[in-house]
Amino acid sequence: MRRTLVYSMVRTLLVLAATLLAPALPTFAEDAADLLLTHGVFYPVEPATSVVGSLAVRDGRIAYLGPDDGAAAFRGPGTEVIDLGGRAVTPGLIDAHSHLLGLGAALAQVDLVDTTSYEEVVSRVAAAAAETPAGTWVRGRGWDQNDWPGERDFPEHGPLSRAVPDHPVWLTRIDGHAALLNAAALRVLGIDAATSDPSGGRFLRDAEGRPTGVLIDNAMDVVRGRLPDPPPAEVRRQLALAARRAAELGLTTVTDMGVGDAAIAAYRELAEAGELPVRAALFLGDDAALLERWFDHGPLLDLDGRLMVRGVKLYADGALGSRGAALVEPYSDDPANLGLLTASGEHLREVATRAVASGFQVGIHAIGDRGNLVALDALEAALAASPDADDPRLRIEHAQVMRPQDIARMARLGVIASMQPTHATSDMPWAPDRLGEHRLAGAYAWREVLDAGGRLALGSDFPVERPDPLLGLHAAVTRQDLQGDPPGGWLPDQRLGRQEALRGFTLDAAWSLFLDHLVGSLEVGKRADLVVFDRDPMTVPEAEIPRVQVDLTVIDGRVVHRREAAP
Repeated sequence: MRRTLVYSMVRTLLVLAATLLAPALPTFAEDAADLLLTHGVFYPVEPATSVVGSLAVRDGRIAYLGPDDGAAAFRGPGTEVIDLGGRAVTPGLIDAHSHLLGLGAALAQVDLVDTTSYEEVVSRVAAAAAETPAGTWVRGRGWDQNDWPGERDFPEHGPLSRAVPDHPVWLTRIDGHAALLNAAALRVLGIDAATSDPSGGRFLRDAEGRPTGVLIDNAMDVVRGRLPDPPPAEVRRQLALAARRAAELGLTTVTDMGVGDAAIAAYRELAEAGELPVRAALFLGDDAALLERWFDHGPLLDLDGRLMVRGVKLYADGALGSRGAALVEPYSDDPANLGLLTASGEHLREVATRAVASGFQVGIHAIGDRGNLVALDALEAALAASPDADDPRLRIEHAQVMRPQDIARMARLGVIASMQPTHATSDMPWAPDRLGEHRLAGAYAWREVLDAGGRLALGSDFPVERPDPLLGLHAAVTRQDLQGDPPGGWLPDQRLGRQEALRGFTLDAAWSLFLDHLVGSLEVGKRADLVVFDRDPMTVPEAEIPRVQVDLTVIDGRVVHRREAAP
C-alpha cells in the first residue's frame, strides 16, 4: 500500500514537472484557419503540378495545402469554409505590365475599342459630346485604323471636326502612341502648319502641310501639358474603379507603368484608407524633377507588398502599329521610315545608371529591333556602372521585335522580358506587312526567350489591350484570335504550354516585381492570393479558356471579389 502510494506520488510529480517544463501548445482557436477551401484542384505553379484537396488560410497566409483529410485540423468555429466542388484554384494572377490609372481613365472616356470604321468613331464621339457642355474637352481611347477595312492609313480630322465643332476632342489610339484631335483641339493647343516636329515625334500633315489632327509619340507629349488635369477626387475615383475591375478579373497584383505625383498621391490615399483591393507596383515616369526627388528619397517598399514605388519606366521607341517602333532596317510597307527613337541612348544610359545606383529597378519600353538594341546597351551600361548592385532585375518592356543575337544577349545579361501575349494576336493581321518575313523569327518570340535561358514576365499593357488575364493565357498557348484564326496559330513554334503561361502570369511576374517571396505560388507561408474559377482553365479546350469565369478573388486571405451565384 505504501509502495503504491509512493509510485502514485512520483507519477503525479513527474506529470506536474512535465506540464510545467513543456512548451505551451497552441489553443484550438490559434490553430484554426480563417478560411478553408475544400474539395478543389489547386495549381501551386511551383512545382508545376496539381493538388486535389484543401487549402487553409490563417492570418492572411497559406497554412496548409494537401489532401482533404489533413484539413480537418484547421477547421474551427470561426472558420469560413467554402466547398469548391472540384473547381480549379491558381495563385492570384499578376499583370507585369499595365496602366491601372490608364484603365480607370479609359473607363471614364469614350470607348473606341473594336470600332470597325472611322465613321463609327465619329458617331460615338458625337454622341458623347451631345451630353457634354460646349467647350468641354471630350476624350476617348481605343481606335485602331488597322481594324478599319480598306482604311489602313491614319484618319484626318475633317469628319470629326464637322461632327463635333464645339468641343475640343482628344482621342488616344489603342497603343497610346498616337492621338487624333479635331479642329477645335488643334486651335486650343496652338497646333498649325508652322508647328515643327519634336525629336522623336511627328505632327502628321496633308499635301499642303496642314496638320491632319494625328500626333505621333513625342508630338503628343509637347502639347499634353496644356490639357486640363482631372481634379484629385476624380483621379481617386478612376483608380478605385479600375482596381475593382482588376479584382473582378482575378488580378491580385497590377502595375502602373510611368506614373507621376498625382497618381502616386491617389494610390497612397486609397491604400491608407483600405480602399485599394489589389497589390500595386508603380514605375516612375521619365520626368527629371520627379526622378531627382525619388533618387534622393529611395524606393517606397511596403513589407506587406500592397504598394511599392521601386521602378523607373523609360522609352526607347514608339509602337509598331503607328510605325513608330525603331527598326534597324526600314519598314517593309514604308521603305523611307525607320521608326522613331523617342529618347537618345545617352539619356537612357544616364537615367538607368542613376536609377540602379539609387536602388531602383528599370524597365525600358522597346518594341522595334533598333529600340531593343539601344535599350539593351543602356541596361548593360547601368549594370557595368554598379557591379555590386543587389539583384537589380532590369527589364525590357514589350521586346516585340528582336534580332536573335539580342534575345541571347538579353538572357545573358539577366534582363527580364516583360511581354504581353495579346499584343501578338492583336498585331498578327498586319505585323508581317510592317516587318517582312525575314524579321518574323524574332517577333513576339516567347519560346525563343525561354530557350535562350531568359525569364518571361507576362502582362497585358491594359488599357492598350483588354485587362482580362485569361485572354493573355489563351493567346500565349494558341497564338490565335478569339475566332480560332489562324488554324494552328500564328508563328506556332512560339506557343507556350499552359503551365509555362500560368507561371508567366504568376510566379515569374511576381519575381519581376520583387514579390516572389510573398506571392506568385501556392506555398505554405506565402500570402494567400488566389483565384477560384468556375471551370478549370488548365484543362478546358483551348478555345474555351476566354470563357472561363472568375468565381472568387482572394487577397491576403480575404475575398475581394465574389461572382454572383458563386458560393
